[in-house]
Amino acid sequence: MGEICRREGLYSQLIAHWRNQRDQGALEGLADRPTGRPKTDRTRAELARLRDRVAQLEGELGTANELIEAQAKVSALLHEMSRSSAEPTRNKP
Repeated sequence: MGEICRREGLYSQLIAHWRNQRDQGALEGLADRPTGRPKTDRTRAELARLRDRVAQLEGELGTANELIEAQAKVSALLHEMSRSSAEPTRNKP
């Protein structure tokens, strides 16, 4: 134990000083503070997860809309091509 304390720069005089402070109540200001890691707010975490999911779905929706528009243009072009090929050609006299 002594070797670890020396390696970390914690000498018996410093530890004795901390004990005296504790006994004199100098560390009472820390008594009100909650100990441990702060609790995570599950609502915020869920909100962040849902916002990420909405952003992902909006991107997918944009891609789907672009594909639908492209399919509509191709369909219109094919319809126009089939109509023009179905028209009878006129022979010139």
